[in-house]
Amino acid sequence: MTVIDTALHANLRTLKLSGMLETLDARLTQAHAGELGHLDFLQVLCQDEITRRDTMSIHRRLRRAHFDEQTTLEGFDFAASPKLPAAQIRDLAALRWLHSGESVLLHGPVGVGKTHVAQALGHLAIRQGAEVRFYKTSRVLAHLAGGHADRTWPKRLAELTRPHLLILDDFAIREYTPQQADDLYELISERAQTGRSLITTSNRNPPDWYPLFPNPVVAESLLDRLINTSHQVFMNGPSYRPNKRPGRAVPQSTKNPK
Repeated sequence: MTVIDTALHANLRTLKLSGMLETLDARLTQAHAGELGHLDFLQVLCQDEITRRDTMSIHRRLRRAHFDEQTTLEGFDFAASPKLPAAQIRDLAALRWLHSGESVLLHGPVGVGKTHVAQALGHLAIRQGAEVRFYKTSRVLAHLAGGHADRTWPKRLAELTRPHLLILDDFAIREYTPQQADDLYELISERAQTGRSLITTSNRNPPDWYPLFPNPVVAESLLDRLINTSHQVFMNGPSYRPNKRPGRAVPQSTKNPK
């Protein structure tokens, strides 16, 4: 390496252009071979840096999402059940609902792949630059309850409102206390007012959610708004879990929302 090369490498590090640094030797070889002109050489180096930054940004957003699994729609076996609404799910993959601030309700029996699809849609949203958070609904409610105890509830609500997409897994799985119902009302209302999308997965059909709320007024105000303005996807069929690759461990998220 010449003195000039050493200075160039140092300058690229100082400018935090690691993408260029990593591919510089290969691009120089192409240029010396006559494959790249001067402008082409500069263009491909810039593209290398953009690609590196985009990749790192996606990885950071994936870590912040707290997915249980890194699932994709490409990896989902739609042939596992002919009853699955494959066309409807693939239509959701276009993410028009996300850009419009709409929500998606995935409901159906246990094990049919609702959580997989929810996380796969979240993965697609991250690829398009969105901030996504995935949590069990019970953990979100516990997190908000802690805010009442230490007077950080407004801050915690704001943290859950901020992401472009919030995925609440196992929604409406059991009856809610009055405080939990009020917290869900505030969370979903805040996200609706700011045009932030929501995905819920539930083993119950949306009309069966109403009796889980102790206050009928809160239930009507919250659920009518959520149910009537969302894309509802009923997923039915045999359990999807046995169709996954054997021996694959499914890590469980133990982190609180943040």
